Amino acid sequence: MSDATNLSIGHLRAAYREGSLRPADVVASIVERIPAYADDHIWIRPLRAEELRPHLARLEAADPATLPLYGVPFAIKDNIDLAGIPTTAACPAYAYTPTQSAVVVQRLLDAGAIPVGKTNLDQFATGLVGTRSPYGATRNAFDPAYVSGGSSSGSAVAVARGLASFALGTDTAGSGRVPAAFNNLVGVKPTRGLLSTRGVVPACRTLDCVTVFALDVADAQAAIGVATGFDRDDPYARPAEPGPVARQRFRFGVPARLEFHGDAEAARLYAEAVERLAQLGGEAVPIDFTPFREAAQLLYEGPWVAERYAAIQAFIEAHPQALHPVTRDIIEPAIGASAVSAFRAQYRLAELKRRADLALEGLDFVLTPTTPTIYRIDAVESDPIRLNSRLGLYTNFMNLLDYAAIAVPAGFGANGLPYGVTLFGPAFTDDALAVHGDRLHGALGLPLGATGRTGVDRYDGAPGAGEPLVRVVVCGAHLSGLPLNHQLTERGGRLVSRTATAPRYRFYALPGGPPHRPGLIRQAEGGASVEVEVWELPAAHFGSFVAGIPAPLGIGTVELADGCTEKGFICEGYAAEGARDITSLGSWRRFLAGA
Repeated sequence: MSDATNLSIGHLRAAYREGSLRPADVVASIVERIPAYADDHIWIRPLRAEELRPHLARLEAADPATLPLYGVPFAIKDNIDLAGIPTTAACPAYAYTPTQSAVVVQRLLDAGAIPVGKTNLDQFATGLVGTRSPYGATRNAFDPAYVSGGSSSGSAVAVARGLASFALGTDTAGSGRVPAAFNNLVGVKPTRGLLSTRGVVPACRTLDCVTVFALDVADAQAAIGVATGFDRDDPYARPAEPGPVARQRFRFGVPARLEFHGDAEAARLYAEAVERLAQLGGEAVPIDFTPFREAAQLLYEGPWVAERYAAIQAFIEAHPQALHPVTRDIIEPAIGASAVSAFRAQYRLAELKRRADLALEGLDFVLTPTTPTIYRIDAVESDPIRLNSRLGLYTNFMNLLDYAAIAVPAGFGANGLPYGVTLFGPAFTDDALAVHGDRLHGALGLPLGATGRTGVDRYDGAPGAGEPLVRVVVCGAHLSGLPLNHQLTERGGRLVSRTATAPRYRFYALPGGPPHRPGLIRQAEGGASVEVEVWELPAAHFGSFVAGIPAPLGIGTVELADGCTEKGFICEGYAAEGARDITSLGSWRRFLAGA
């Protein structure tokens, strides 16, 4: 039987299809191991056996090949709703039991993922330390004397300890990146609005993001691919827009002046990450970090704290003593915030964004430390606000400036603690950031979380550093989150970008299936653009991938919207007879939604 403690998504998918593991085996292993980490204060509410049973029963009747996250266990930060399970936001007096799951949770459930439980957090997602909870301070996965990072503390440690394949968190000021750095994880903070926040207890509604923790970028992207989707009922949701393709030769910004608060190991590991990116084809470009730093200061020193008060105003007024003392100290001063100060801060932010955007021109991304340092729990409890504020130096500005970001591990210090770096860029650069982050993480050869496993244990097809890669354009069932995507991921495939073709194609729904397949046919004249994804495969596995493509489909040359060409799925012209023309939809996902 396959190892039930290896929760890599690629490993689980292969084991399920082979029949060497069942979801019930994996869940039983997790349930058995949870009590061993009771002192870490990871969970507010692990699911009970009777609550897990319906999820397992549903999967017993399903084909693993039809669900992209079949049997994949995940954890949920306890400010995100799971139907039938109380949501507390780490405040027992606030607790309620939702009848519907948050949109992102429901999408994951529909894809076959299994919820393991609700995780601990800094109360009302206010903090970067993981200590502000009546359920206990969540402990770092590598040294229990140190903070886990917050506010998504339990979600991060659950993944680091191997109790979930991935976990949902939220990130308003760094809550999805700081815990990733402190627990040797990947933390993805997508472009604001790509993941619905409906069903999430708000911190700052205009800034909140749902985020994903995983052991590596491949697993994070597998979850993100399923969870992403425009939610018309979320007033802050945005449809995805085509982003840039990650380039083999690239330019990345590095702040001309950095602050590490005396942490020499953090400084050393950041410098080594810069050097490794240079070896991978990057050119480091110094940038003025001043506008980013000043924007970061606005988040807590400006009127945005009033949003935190507005989110739970009725509760605070009815239960003023229910708040954690530090949480109350942060939120209550916002009561006196004025509309005048809010407008002044907006004007200042607009000025800073213009300067920050100019600093990004000509760059593929910026690389910063994720945090300047890390602190012991006792130090944070003695000086909770000042030390917490220091941890947000490289994270607080991100949502204010409308940037996407991914945090990846950077190595371990002499103290045995992990440190991390963050890649960020403008909105909708998510996929390119993931590619560059994955290359950096893979090149460093680090262990995965605190599991003791390394990257080569993810799946047999994992590419090694420097291995030749081939790009392939997909437009149908191989898209992220769809039934055949595993044929890419299990061969070590990486998503490079979500983009569109040049306006020279007709798009058809071919007869037959499941899985249903589209046909992309180039036109001599006319035609339209079609949404596609560009993936990267190790060259050694490209042949086996192509061998499984049935006629009338094949691999040819696809022209993209930016004029570049890549190899990708095309269809023979004769197949248009008897097929449904769906060119006007411009997207296979839109066809499936209305089919």
